[in-house]
Amino acid sequence: MSEERVSQHPSRRAYRRKAARPSVARRAVSAITAGAVCAIAVFGVFVGAGAVFAPAATADDTSSSAVTVTAAQQDKALDSAPMPDLAVTVSQTKNLLAQGIRLSWTGGKKSVAPSSSGGQNFLQVFMCWGDDPTDPTRPDRTTCMYGGANSPGATRDAFRNYSLDEIPAEDQPYSALTSVSFLPPYTGIPFVARDGARVDGIKTDPKTGAKTVDESVNLNVNPFFTSYSTNEISWVGSGDDGSGAVSFEVQTAAQAPALGCGNPVVSKDGKTTTGASCWLVVLPRGTADNGSSSINQSGLFIESWRHALAVRMDFTPLGTRCPEGTAERLLAGSELTSNAIASWQPVVCNSAGAAVYSVLTVPESDALTAAATTEDAPLALTSYARDASGTDPLTYAPIALTGVTISLSIDRHPDPFKDVPQKYVDAARTPFTSVNLTPRLLAKLLSYSYRSSLPNGANIDYLNKTNPDNITKDPDFLAVNDPEWGFQNLTGPAIADVIVPQGRTDSARAVWAYIASDPEAAAFLAGKPDPWGMVVNPWYSTDADTNPTKTAFSVDRDDFPKADPVEFTPSNAGVINLVTWRPFAADLSSVAYLTLRGDGQGPGFWDVNSVPPKYGKLPRMLPGNQALLGLTSAAAARRYQVVTASLRNPAGKFVAPDDTGIAAAAPAMAGSKANPSVDSFDFTSDAARAATAAYPLAMPVYAAARPSMKDANIRRAYAQFIRYAVGPGQKRGPDAGQLPDGYVPLPADWTTQAQKAADAIESGPVTPTPQPSSYIPSQSVPVKAPAAAAAASAPAAAAPAAPAAETPTAASGAASAALSGGKTPDDPDIGAITAAVPASALAGLAGALAVPLITRLRRRVT
Repeated sequence: MSEERVSQHPSRRAYRRKAARPSVARRAVSAITAGAVCAIAVFGVFVGAGAVFAPAATADDTSSSAVTVTAAQQDKALDSAPMPDLAVTVSQTKNLLAQGIRLSWTGGKKSVAPSSSGGQNFLQVFMCWGDDPTDPTRPDRTTCMYGGANSPGATRDAFRNYSLDEIPAEDQPYSALTSVSFLPPYTGIPFVARDGARVDGIKTDPKTGAKTVDESVNLNVNPFFTSYSTNEISWVGSGDDGSGAVSFEVQTAAQAPALGCGNPVVSKDGKTTTGASCWLVVLPRGTADNGSSSINQSGLFIESWRHALAVRMDFTPLGTRCPEGTAERLLAGSELTSNAIASWQPVVCNSAGAAVYSVLTVPESDALTAAATTEDAPLALTSYARDASGTDPLTYAPIALTGVTISLSIDRHPDPFKDVPQKYVDAARTPFTSVNLTPRLLAKLLSYSYRSSLPNGANIDYLNKTNPDNITKDPDFLAVNDPEWGFQNLTGPAIADVIVPQGRTDSARAVWAYIASDPEAAAFLAGKPDPWGMVVNPWYSTDADTNPTKTAFSVDRDDFPKADPVEFTPSNAGVINLVTWRPFAADLSSVAYLTLRGDGQGPGFWDVNSVPPKYGKLPRMLPGNQALLGLTSAAAARRYQVVTASLRNPAGKFVAPDDTGIAAAAPAMAGSKANPSVDSFDFTSDAARAATAAYPLAMPVYAAARPSMKDANIRRAYAQFIRYAVGPGQKRGPDAGQLPDGYVPLPADWTTQAQKAADAIESGPVTPTPQPSSYIPSQSVPVKAPAAAAAASAPAAAAPAAPAAETPTAASGAASAALSGGKTPDDPDIGAITAAVPASALAGLAGALAVPLITRLRRRVT
């Protein structure tokens, strides 16, 4: 008998036994993000988005598949329902993949947070895979991923407050007496996986039918899900008015194999493939249930389960859906295109003579170096032109318009010591859905200038004592946000900084440029106090005299360094430094996922039994108590449906990273003097200052290649990819091949540039025409009509001459020599590592990746 079970009964002090050793948790395999192999970080045992070649849900699709269910519709025992007026709206129920969805509701009741019991008047949210055999319009509770939280009121089992014969008939098959005479009957709802595997706390004698409790089984820590891997929400509350909202993590078979959501299901005629469906369950809990005086028993027990609301969820089928034997081509660089390429892939790879495009996320500058200097190099994905002296040999094709954003999950906690307006009291524990940030506020977060961003217990006397603990206590923040923020009492390190990805990226480069362009932010980093007296952490000061290193911190960079060397060593534990206290995320998509789960990534307890000893990981924050900020992409934020911040643009307006804001930024973008064919948002330009509706961190992504590559098959494959991306791939929609949410269709002149670039790449090397000695040839293609006109008078930016006629080489169906070869070892977990690959190593990228990554990863996830 496990201690967990016994502790739920008043007699627990009279009987204690060591907790049963939990079964070994099933480890989730590393999955593939958007595209073929764009890795996502592993947190606990959850990984990425899975091997899904499908688009993220678009705004249109999200609204068209939204569903509202009510207790009046579904609860057949409405007279005893804890919330008879409950109505829940689910933002998306079709074309689902590993992502987030949004739930909102009315008709609840004022909630009480859990303490020794599960709380009062709250909701539980989780997923199930199977239909009830007696009622196919409802899920089977034995197929629900529930109990992993292992908290009061959220377990699969408990001791009952009835005698055995008083237990409802529906729970009798799962109930038995224990071998301890004074303990009441035990009920444990088994879990049955989609493949038929089962974990059960009750053993039945096959001869006599007698039932006994299997003391070796812990239903809540089992081989199928644990507190680290489960996506269930064990408690989410309503405000005083009974309304609320929460983001929920949808898991596919890649993250929750036991549920099998999205597993391919082929029709009997073999013509169509769909994804296996699952159920979303919203379970209302009152003040007491299951014969108890409080909420301390399982929501799966029939007295509670009969009030569950359920919605069927349809999934995009998992799998590559690309023909076997298709040639494979490598794309390398920006993560920003990953969701778009994931959508385009299954259509492009099924086109005549096309290829499977494997995506490897690496620093864009390294990908550009490889593309410019290595024969048959991967197609580079970048938001900036190559930093190089002389002529850039690359041709740039704009293929996507998206952005970088700040995600947030911050729940309201009115300050009990303030005179708080009633409307703010009523909204307690519900999430904020909007926030404004300025460049200076972002500089404060990224420079670890708030006191709580540094380890507790460390000597931080060098930090100004007037610096606030976190951003929500900063008068600078309160001055640009809703007055409601001023009535909150919010704490925690995850709102004193912003979770950032590890490594070098163009996204980081854009963020620092945004900060550096703002006079207020630049002055703050240089050491000037803000109007309320807050001063930059000196280790991030751009003034050499202020910086303890006596070297100015440079904002001309493409990473987010943990520059403060602060350390603290607690008693009988290991050293905590800034990386330990506020760890990096692996990539932008991982940050959106952490935001969705409310995972602030703080260090847990020191584990002396680990080899070597290390700090564990804090559990994610319970909905209603979440407080974190993260830096992610617009596409990832939309995929996981997390709240994002509005940023102040050069025109002085706060703009959200929605379609309108991102699209409005494009006309204000311009090419650089070094390369006019690659646009970016110039924060100091007159166009930017006039673009009142523009989102300032909107970013284009370009595909870049050398037309002088010798292999015609590779050039043709790259050109075909570009043409699809800027053609059919720009149509917004939820289906494979369309443009996912978080991207904006390209302006017409960008599409024209991309088509010309594709032609130049496919045509190949140009026989040079004798020119004056001052002529410098270029393969660049201007971005926009105005830039093209200017480029016409600038030989260095001229379009390439018409190529000589060339007989196309037939596609062989095999990868190029640079991307094929002997078998290499299994891929490591590259989510966080690739960001640190140096340029010198990446110059040989094509040769190093001898076997196309997608082939190996396909074998691993099959």
